[in-house]
Amino acid sequence: MAVAEPQPSEPPGLRLVGDDTYPSWEEVYRDNAERVYRLMFSRVGNRPDAEDLTTEVFLAAMPRLRPDASVGEVRAYLRATARTALAEHWRRTLGRQLTSIDPDAIADEFEAAPDRPEAAGRVRRVLAALPERYCKILELRFLQAASIREAAAHLGVTVGNAKVLQYRALRAAAKLIDAEGR
Repeated sequence: MAVAEPQPSEPPGLRLVGDDTYPSWEEVYRDNAERVYRLMFSRVGNRPDAEDLTTEVFLAAMPRLRPDASVGEVRAYLRATARTALAEHWRRTLGRQLTSIDPDAIADEFEAAPDRPEAAGRVRRVLAALPERYCKILELRFLQAASIREAAAHLGVTVGNAKVLQYRALRAAAKLIDAEGR
């Protein structure tokens, strides 16, 4: 009777060397690309932006990673780079940096905003110009920091539909902002 050999703990094709380091840059990408993509997709809710952001993360991170960095260090650096890429994405898309939003800070900005009254007015104008469902999905996701699942439940739609709504709402808001700037 043959005894089955224990299976390796890492995925097939991934061979770690030494103190849990990657043998090549290709292995860094293979092991982490899906993880970074899923993170980005969960934050932006659409495939094209998630793919672009994943590419940005690897393009930014790879030149700065040490070849002898441990798996944990590589993953931590990729997470930090992903946060930066995501913040830059929201800054480009909405005209301000967003990673998560404190509802009290937003309320303060909308109520007072003495140093940037035009920003609060601009946000109000853009939201008012959007169709009601677009406005609601953006408020839920970015002003109330609801997850895509929570926003979908609140709107009574599927998660997929909420992702499409969010994507379309962001594009519509970006067009309004561009038109306002001209």
